[in-house]
Amino acid sequence: MSGGELELVKDVFESNWIAPLGPHVDAFEKEFAKYIGVKHALAVSSGTAAMHLVARILGIGRGDRVLCSTFTFCGSVTPVIYQGAEPVFVDSDLTSWNMDPTLLEKELAMCRRSGKMPKAVIAVHLYGQSSDMKRIMEISGRYGVPVIEDAAESLGADYMGRKTGSFGLASIFSFNGNKIITTSGGGMLVSDDKNLIEKARYYAAQARDPFPYYHHTEIGYNYRMSNVLAAIGLGQMRVIEKRVKRKREIFEKYKELLASVDGISFMPEPEWSKSNRWLTCVVVDKNKFGASNEDIRLELEKYNIESRPLWKPMHLQPVFKKYRILGGKVSKYLFENGLCLPSGTAMTDEEIKFVCRLIKKLQKGK
Repeated sequence: MSGGELELVKDVFESNWIAPLGPHVDAFEKEFAKYIGVKHALAVSSGTAAMHLVARILGIGRGDRVLCSTFTFCGSVTPVIYQGAEPVFVDSDLTSWNMDPTLLEKELAMCRRSGKMPKAVIAVHLYGQSSDMKRIMEISGRYGVPVIEDAAESLGADYMGRKTGSFGLASIFSFNGNKIITTSGGGMLVSDDKNLIEKARYYAAQARDPFPYYHHTEIGYNYRMSNVLAAIGLGQMRVIEKRVKRKREIFEKYKELLASVDGISFMPEPEWSKSNRWLTCVVVDKNKFGASNEDIRLELEKYNIESRPLWKPMHLQPVFKKYRILGGKVSKYLFENGLCLPSGTAMTDEEIKFVCRLIKKLQKGK
């Protein structure tokens, strides 16, 4: 928290706008849409809820397929399952660690030949690093398939000078407690399509029809964000650029301190993007470094320092094992050898140095 959030929360309590909806929700949506560079936004209970709303509105259902990044968190994929559809997983490339556009194009060409096109492409911006949206949008557009951006981790990141989340038909964001800004829990759905957002707003409020009593002709969901959480979000928006700046500083500090260490490489940043460096991620070559990513994780844990493996790809998850994967070797390699280092914006340079000293202790010959 920056400190400014408390004043806005006090305002919520003084105005007695506690329940979902309210002036702070409206203001948060408006400010967020302006920051991303889109026309409309809807504040909801989570990024997963936002993704589910899009899936519902696009008519994704039984018998449909959706092309999804395999190297991601399950919240990118589970809404497809909620709707009874089938995810088809697409591997990453080593340029950005995100969806491989070449594999995407091959799959869409095959789908056209078979006469069954997917209902959508879900492109994830992993760890704050943009996917190659120019290629993904061009390829998907050529085949008439809408793109949904999962920008849950990439708020504040740029692709060719535009904010992630401003390219697809719709995009989702997360404000979970570990994200670059947080409302403790919550998410946002954004789009230039006013009808899409208004339909999502309707479904997110239990699909209540405009009657003076409760009247429902469709099934909806309880997905709206409360005015209290929106007030926190408004306060967080005022420091988003500071958060991105500090995240990038943390990444650069790690890179500087570990530059001479053989066998440790960092998540790349292609020339077409500016990552928000949500997490500082490394890949460990056990043979060159002398220890594995798991050895590092356990060494840090001895000092009550949390680090985590990179996302376990969806195609390796037991719950998704029956679904098809295109490629798979790149994301599997990254998962088996990667590590997310401590990256909280409250970290000091001395704490980063301490983490690096612990890592260097494990280096071959040390």
